[in-house]
Amino acid sequence: MDFRPRGTDDRHPFRHATQMQTIATPWFHRVRQSIETLSPGYFSMVMATGILSLAAFLLGVPVLPGALFALNGFFFAIICVLALARLWWYPRRVLDDLQDHLRAPGFFTFVAACSILGSQSLLLGGSLRLAMLLGAIGLVAWVCFIYTIFTVLTVKSPKPSLDRGINGGWLLAVVATQSMAVLAALIAGEVEQPLRLQLNFFALSMWLWGGMLYIWMMSLIFYRYTFFEFSPADLSPPYWINMGAMAISTLAGSLLILNTPHAPFLHSTLPFLKGFTVFYWATGTWWIPMLAVLAIWRHGVRRFPFTYDPMYWGAVFPLGMYAASTLRMMQALDLGFLGLLPHVVFGAGLAAWGLLFVGQLRALRRYWFARTPD
Repeated sequence: MDFRPRGTDDRHPFRHATQMQTIATPWFHRVRQSIETLSPGYFSMVMATGILSLAAFLLGVPVLPGALFALNGFFFAIICVLALARLWWYPRRVLDDLQDHLRAPGFFTFVAACSILGSQSLLLGGSLRLAMLLGAIGLVAWVCFIYTIFTVLTVKSPKPSLDRGINGGWLLAVVATQSMAVLAALIAGEVEQPLRLQLNFFALSMWLWGGMLYIWMMSLIFYRYTFFEFSPADLSPPYWINMGAMAISTLAGSLLILNTPHAPFLHSTLPFLKGFTVFYWATGTWWIPMLAVLAIWRHGVRRFPFTYDPMYWGAVFPLGMYAASTLRMMQALDLGFLGLLPHVVFGAGLAAWGLLFVGQLRALRRYWFARTPD
């Protein structure tokens, strides 16, 4: 008795499976192709979403902080899977990125993403263990990246000229460093001594090192700005990190000021902490009009096309961070007269996040539903 369905061809018993594989193959190739060119800085999407969630929480906005927290956990998991798949399928491309002067700093977005998601887990999710786990992962990644990347870029040959080898993305190393200080300061308020004292000392050390690193890098970036030819294409989205690095330094300093009752050595340095926190905030504030004018010059005067680029998430993050850091500084230094400023900047950051999120969805739709050649 023949139990085969009608229409089955004896000569091709696996025809149905082969047809299904043929249908699935183009999608598999699309996934692999997109992963091959995945930017190491894609975790800036997690950074931007996370800091807007925290800023909304500090501003007392209902519903939004929790919704963005849940969405951010999804973003983090998906990008981690894609990054690991890229490392498995294209290890040579990953190594090439680690040796590239413009792409290598993008790896620091993973460190900052761990820290910001850890801060969300602590403040919004109430999970100290998850915050500490993400902090430990971020710290291990920071140590690996900070020494690997800068060692490789130091010894590699040949090297690009300054105008071709540096941009605002280099300051992601500062952001990653200061993000560790922020998370350590937040966790310090939730644990007992002596761990509380140790975490505050670690946060202070990272805050100071991040400030020194900013001075080194910003000197080179500003020199590149003013003494080399500057075209609209050179004004890439990572230049907004010029401001974002100062904003997160302000946040870390403000948290250290608030932690002074827990650590006697912080109390002895209180005037220094307050002075440099305002110094960082003032520097970040100076950058906002400058970057806005340069953006108008790029897109308005020189007519540079505005198209979706994943690196624009690195421009949303500084806006959210500026709002959050200003709120914390107001709390730490009793600066109530700045009350309206963080609301305005948060609104701008949220609007930019919404535009980019729509752009991301449209880009995915165009890519995945494009006609596949037969």
